[in-house]
Amino acid sequence: MTRIITSIFILSAFIVACSRNAITGRKQFKLLPETEVQAMATTEYQNFLSKNKVITSNTNRDAEMVKRVGRRITKAVTDYYVSKGLSKDLEGYNWEYNLVDSKDVNAWCMPGGKIVVYTGLLPITQNEAALAVVMGHEVSHAILTHGNERMSQGLIQQLGGVALAVAVANKPQETQNLFLGAYGVGTAVGVLLPFSRKHEYEADHYGLWWAAMAGYNPQEAIPLWQRMEKAGDGQRPPEFLSTHPAEGNRIEQLQKFMPEALQFYKPVSN
Repeated sequence: MTRIITSIFILSAFIVACSRNAITGRKQFKLLPETEVQAMATTEYQNFLSKNKVITSNTNRDAEMVKRVGRRITKAVTDYYVSKGLSKDLEGYNWEYNLVDSKDVNAWCMPGGKIVVYTGLLPITQNEAALAVVMGHEVSHAILTHGNERMSQGLIQQLGGVALAVAVANKPQETQNLFLGAYGVGTAVGVLLPFSRKHEYEADHYGLWWAAMAGYNPQEAIPLWQRMEKAGDGQRPPEFLSTHPAEGNRIEQLQKFMPEALQFYKPVSN
């Protein structure tokens, strides 16, 4: 009987929680209200920054570059959403961009626009346009609510589909680990939830858009991913790849997306 009730609950949850994304047109399973996820993101973001060395943009050119790229990418996103009458989808977004001192090759964006780039990523991006491609990719994961999908799946699989507020109250550590794992924040939180191939291609696709709209050459994505794939040098892959599966045909897919992205590209001087 318990199994039957659980099955009925999960089926009902899937039916109620399915919605269509206004940008991609794809149906998504999301149990979590964005307001709750954003509130949790604000808390976890500040917690992360308090425990890591944030490099100030006042004294560091790389940190200033991260903020500059972030502002241009997010302006492109905001302008596009406004032009499509979708500004409501970005409600609650208070964009923040920080460079953190870490050898890890990683970057991520939480709901509400909480962005971190690790210094270990910069030797691989090598230039501002490639950094824009990465940040556009990560911003896409956030605004397309990929993390919400992954966390919703995790709540079903690991915590029995309980509401976020209940999960936080009853299993705070498990819920925190689930949240951090869903957004690729570090490896000390247990098993990270991998992005699906569909999520990755969506983030690649629209990430090129935002970079191009921000005035960065999206074609930098090709050599970037070639460098990214070589970064492991036969050893453990960079953290960026462990949370973002690098399929063999990724570059082929990027090349298919490129003509569309180039239509948005208008170079802008710094």
